[in-house]
Amino acid sequence: MTARLLAFSEDPVRPAPPTPITITVDGAAATGVAGQSLAGVILASGALALRRTSAQGRARGVLCGIGICYDCVVEVNGQRDVRACQRRATNGDVITTQHDPLPGGDTA
Repeated sequence: MTARLLAFSEDPVRPAPPTPITITVDGAAATGVAGQSLAGVILASGALALRRTSAQGRARGVLCGIGICYDCVVEVNGQRDVRACQRRATNGDVITTQHDPLPGGDTA
């Protein structure tokens, strides 16, 4: 999947040059533009998994994109359980994908 950004000269809503931003996702830089959601910047960087399930460690990413399913929760600047589809990315944000093992260490 290739990210596509509408040329600002063709954007009737925001016809001005975009402001570039950079966030860090699990130690790797990801670039986007001001106004994008965290999920948008992360997906455009090529990553699909935002967290792993507790029971079997299966990858989860953006499912609903409107904040209902909680599959896209990440840690943002030390704050856990932030829905990446609902939060706008800010230059310098540090994102950590989440995985919480089941209590007692069970993985099955």
